[in-house]
Amino acid sequence: MAGTDPPPVRRLRRPLRDPESLADTQSGLDEVGETVWVEVIRKMDEVYNDLLQYEVVLEQKNAALEDSQQFIESVLASMSDILIVCNRHGTIQEVNDSLRRCIGQDESELRGRPLADLFADDGSRQRARDFFSAARPAAVQDCELLISGRDGSPLPVSLNCTPRLSGTGKLVGMVVTGRPVGELRRAYHALRQAHEDLKRTQQQLVQAEKMASLGRLVAGVAHELNNPISFVLGNVLAFRRYAARLQTYIEAVHSDHCQSSPEVDRLRQELRIDRIMADLEPLLDGMTEGGERTRDIVDGLKRFSAIDRSVDEPFNLADVVARAVRWVTRAGPSSFQVRVDLPAELPVTGSSGQMQQVLMNLVLNARDATCGCRAPLLEITALVADGTVSLHLADNGPGIEPANLSRLFDPFFTTKPVGQGTGLGLSISYGIVERHGGRLEASNRPQGGALFILSLPLAQSMP
Repeated sequence: MAGTDPPPVRRLRRPLRDPESLADTQSGLDEVGETVWVEVIRKMDEVYNDLLQYEVVLEQKNAALEDSQQFIESVLASMSDILIVCNRHGTIQEVNDSLRRCIGQDESELRGRPLADLFADDGSRQRARDFFSAARPAAVQDCELLISGRDGSPLPVSLNCTPRLSGTGKLVGMVVTGRPVGELRRAYHALRQAHEDLKRTQQQLVQAEKMASLGRLVAGVAHELNNPISFVLGNVLAFRRYAARLQTYIEAVHSDHCQSSPEVDRLRQELRIDRIMADLEPLLDGMTEGGERTRDIVDGLKRFSAIDRSVDEPFNLADVVARAVRWVTRAGPSSFQVRVDLPAELPVTGSSGQMQQVLMNLVLNARDATCGCRAPLLEITALVADGTVSLHLADNGPGIEPANLSRLFDPFFTTKPVGQGTGLGLSISYGIVERHGGRLEASNRPQGGALFILSLPLAQSMP
């Protein structure tokens, strides 16, 4: 309460002792202090020994940790597969050297970026975002996406994505591994293409052997056909002379100076002698023309199938062109038209049979190339300059694929289906033209269609 004094403070007083008691007390304290210090020093030694042991263990564990870290780094550096460690939001935390080599970027540039930024197209980026869209993402196996390569070109990779968990099982991120599949795919494609080429080459070789056997057979048949054709033409000529004599005789019998009997006149009307005599000349002309055409065909077969041992004989290139066009157009569809505008004389030196083979192959290729056109057409013209004749064979077909122009004269290369072409025609033609001192070129016309230019040196007699 107010105005009340506080109670007095009682002070404790140390009791007074005599000097002997004080001396005994000091001696006891000294003995106790020495014991305590000894115990303290012993405890300090124990603690120091424990610290030394802990330091040795810690150094051993640090050394083991460094070895483990170096081992893991060496494994990651030597991995051919790419490795990306992301947090649960899709941000890149760690990458390995394989990824850096693939995309040409440093780790400092990649760390902290979204994983989706590494991909080349919108579809791949969206698919990468889907890896982290769920609250508990599931593992992804063999997901093929396009990653941006070192030069900016898309690089296909096969990715595996696995959730990364903490020690308590909490999702902390994703581990993405992948393998570039471009090289493997190209190798597989090359192997498959080589296998297809090998099968096609085998079939083409079989077809070429068949054609060679057919050529030998045609040569033999052509030789055998010469004799009966000669017989037919000889008999037609003889029959033409006989017909003229019979015509003279019949006219004499039924002339006004010679009286014929009514029976003879009746037979003349009944047997239609006058019509027969009128048709006899056209029939003989047709037989002669057919025999001569057959003879020309046989002669052409002999020339085509014969083995040319000499290539230094003069011949008229215009005649060879006309013969090759006639052969192809007769065997092909009637809609295929060939316009030939050449000088009457184009003297060159070489093998007419081999050059006919070249021209027939070029005309056949033009016919096959224009088979899908409404009005298939091949135009053959010539340009004579500086002692060289250049034949231009231009068709109105779809032309030649630019990628195939450089391979057009390679052996066994063909764009035709298997069984319809050996891939040897243009290659053989190219070699024949080269042996004749000329050249064979192919290109596409600006207005559409293919253009083949066959250039040959003219004979010395050509002005």
